[in-house]
Amino acid sequence: MRFPRASGLLLHPTCLPGRYGIGDLGADARGFVRFLGEARQTLWQVLPLGPTGYGDSPYQCFSAFAGNPLLISPDDAAEDGALSHDDLRAAPELPDDRVEFGRVIAFKADLLAAAAARFAGSAPASLAAEYEAFRAAEAHWLDDYALFMALKDAHAGAPWPEWDRDLRRRAPSAVARARRDHAAAIARQSFLQFLFFRQWRRLRAEANAAGIRIVGDLPIFVAYDSADVWAHPDLFFLDRDGRPTVVAGVPPDYFSETGQRWGNPLYRWSVAERDGFSWWIARMRAALDLFDVVRIDHFIGFARYWEVPADEETAAGGRWCPGPGAAFFRALRRALGEDLPIIAEDLGAVTPAVEALRDEFDLTGMKVLQFAFAGGAKNPFLPHRYGANCAVYTGTHDNDTTVGWFRSAPAAERSFAQRYLARSGDDIAWDLIRAAMSSVADTAIAPVQDVLALGSEARMNVPGRPEGNWSWRLRRDELAPHHAARLAEMAEQYDRLATPDDEPDDEPPVGGAEAPPEPSDEAAVRDKEKN
Repeated sequence: MRFPRASGLLLHPTCLPGRYGIGDLGADARGFVRFLGEARQTLWQVLPLGPTGYGDSPYQCFSAFAGNPLLISPDDAAEDGALSHDDLRAAPELPDDRVEFGRVIAFKADLLAAAAARFAGSAPASLAAEYEAFRAAEAHWLDDYALFMALKDAHAGAPWPEWDRDLRRRAPSAVARARRDHAAAIARQSFLQFLFFRQWRRLRAEANAAGIRIVGDLPIFVAYDSADVWAHPDLFFLDRDGRPTVVAGVPPDYFSETGQRWGNPLYRWSVAERDGFSWWIARMRAALDLFDVVRIDHFIGFARYWEVPADEETAAGGRWCPGPGAAFFRALRRALGEDLPIIAEDLGAVTPAVEALRDEFDLTGMKVLQFAFAGGAKNPFLPHRYGANCAVYTGTHDNDTTVGWFRSAPAAERSFAQRYLARSGDDIAWDLIRAAMSSVADTAIAPVQDVLALGSEARMNVPGRPEGNWSWRLRRDELAPHHAARLAEMAEQYDRLATPDDEPDDEPPVGGAEAPPEPSDEAAVRDKEKN
């Protein structure tokens, strides 16, 4: 579907300020909503909200449906009676500019266990009724997830393929016994999900009331060590012991001689199609319950995907395989409606088949300005090459900040950017924000780091680096009134004051009537490195 002309900011909730070592869904999230309103922005984009595991990546979660308990606001939980204020006074001193995940996880695990125990012992009647309604509504994923997490705890965090054989294979007797033996732990996990969803839905309602839509993120692949793969092994290429036979990745290219071996299990799309893509429909329905717009990460995988034998150490020995294609999106439309509010992350090895799939279902594609200035005037990421039905970003969570990118870019790239933008580059982050806002693209989004003109020290993720990612945080009061005023001026100047009820123009896209040529190696879309 086409979106109204609008703009917004990218900021993951973990990056918000707050005194508990990590951003959460409480007062500072509501403060960010107010900032967006003052800045006359109507979009807030977040990364996946699922519970993270080793490496703390939101793109490798224990569930495609669950929320991350680390995002639960202790203050809001106390206001709801799930914690006491004495519990909160025990919070340790934690940094305000970085997330120290190890310390945060240890502190919050104890705090949330106390909340669950308090609820189990003396739940207010109204909250208990709300909890039971939540459990019933979300049972289709919550029952498996809560058991999965309880079993992980019982196995000291070991991945599910290392559990007892009967539990690995979900033998009915073993599962029934586990539900009895771990009933308290299952109840605790279910309650934490209740708290997360209660707080998130309250935050989203406040954002929507202020005219702000939430853009979520849905990775195409799921983590191997997840409730999804454990509970639905038939949907994935696994052997009899539950080990992947093939895994996801991307082929060798200009940036990597051996490609990238991501390691996620691959879908048996033929099995999913025979079932009417029911698991995927449930997943997308859950995403649309959380978000107003869903960005699908690695959209090209629906047209074709790179299959790597699981015993290969690199991705070089892989092959291209066909994805589910149009049949998948027809099934989504039948189940969820004709107008799918999707941003298709179509970066990387884009082929005519990928573009045709995107355009057949009128999905919004992506442009990244940091990719625009290598390769000359025909680079498809330059604003004059856009059609209107796209979302333009100054950079994404996988990019350096714009200031960091510009400082490290080749001299020729910097020179072309200066000439194209007609700017010196001294204020390059805002130069790109202006280029995005003034472009014909219906949607324009900038990471908050670019609003603050921060350097590489504020980068969110370095793909391929196993540790040290996802930890940047915004300090309280770092976003100031002058930032809001500057964004508001641009939103007004470039006609991005749309509300969610506005309709896009019916005029044909401007520019690029023909498909743009493939970029050169140097301008290749920096084929998306993954976690």
